[in-house]
Amino acid sequence: MAMKIIRDGLLIQLLWVVVLRQAAGQGNAFVRISGPTVTVIVSFAADGTLVWSNAMPGATYTIQMASTLPGVSNWADYNWISAGNNLNTNVIFAFNAPPGMAPILAGAFTIGDALDGETDAIPTNVTLSSFFMDINLVSYSQWMAVYGYASNRGYGFTHSGKGKAGNQPVETVDWYDCVKWSNARSQQAGLTPVYYTDEGFTQVYTNGDSGTTVYADWGADGYRLPTEAEWEKAARGGLSGRRFPWGDTISERQANYRGNTGSFSYDLGPSGFNAAFTNGVPPYTSPGGAFTANGYGLYDMAGNVFVWCWDWYAGPPYPPGSPYLGGIDPRGPVGPLSDRVWRGGCWNDFAYYAKCAYRLYFDPSYPSGDYAIGFRCVRGRMPETRNTGETAGSFIITGEK
Repeated sequence: MAMKIIRDGLLIQLLWVVVLRQAAGQGNAFVRISGPTVTVIVSFAADGTLVWSNAMPGATYTIQMASTLPGVSNWADYNWISAGNNLNTNVIFAFNAPPGMAPILAGAFTIGDALDGETDAIPTNVTLSSFFMDINLVSYSQWMAVYGYASNRGYGFTHSGKGKAGNQPVETVDWYDCVKWSNARSQQAGLTPVYYTDEGFTQVYTNGDSGTTVYADWGADGYRLPTEAEWEKAARGGLSGRRFPWGDTISERQANYRGNTGSFSYDLGPSGFNAAFTNGVPPYTSPGGAFTANGYGLYDMAGNVFVWCWDWYAGPPYPPGSPYLGGIDPRGPVGPLSDRVWRGGCWNDFAYYAKCAYRLYFDPSYPSGDYAIGFRCVRGRMPETRNTGETAGSFIITGEK
């Protein structure tokens, strides 16, 4: 069913179709197109091919996606297209995302916020290339499958990892473990590893922990940890300037964290550990998908377990490479420094730590103790929009597995 509305002077056609993305492991999606004319969606095939007409040649249109309806706030910009003709064909490459991953589109966003007096997350604009991110935190069963593969191929891990159940996040892993595991996951999938122990990228990082110098081949197609900027853009889910991935308040219906309504006005609680997950003994982690996904279709971007990021931590005055200096694809200060960045909050910490802009940091060899620390992976940037020449003036958005 389609309808037309007017918003901010733009005519918008909404395509209320449920698109099954089983190949990408992403569930359902809703799609709409906005622009200076009322477009007509001619067809939308299961492989992601979108045909639409009544476009103004040369005008810019925005394809937006959402995982749930109703509501306006959960629509996220998917891509911007310059229409080349009245009739246009676009392939929505989210449908070609690797299984269990979601696409995060290229573009600028504001990292950091000034909502609660943060002193080390001063807002600035950052531009990122597109990338894929794991929809869920790395689960314990997923960790063990790759861990077994890696251990039989010469990998050495300092920590074997723990998990409350197979469908809950792995935790008690240090930064070096996560980086090595990402390399093994890449090799198991037939992809090029990202991490090496030499600048020439000839020695794949498989062994060593504290004190090991790790180099990243940013052009490789394998799995890796997100940069701090990538994590925050993904966490925000298309929203700007909000405390959490869904808005400015938080409750136990939205995330697995430790409520403290007496200390934080934006914490709707109730106070204490999330009652849905306190059966048995700690850790009180929760299964993947226990809460609603954010605007990019990602789960647990606030709460459950903290995640490791690639970046070395540094506050102001920010050194070169810090994402808080802005720029394109920042990857953090050049190390070695003392600590690597944690993001996202956890079941054992208050709402303050689950904010999109909050930065925590620890020695990369620290596997956590009182905290819960896990991770999720990303993969390199996706191909950009380009003219295929198949239809005059038409553009195709393509993706690769």
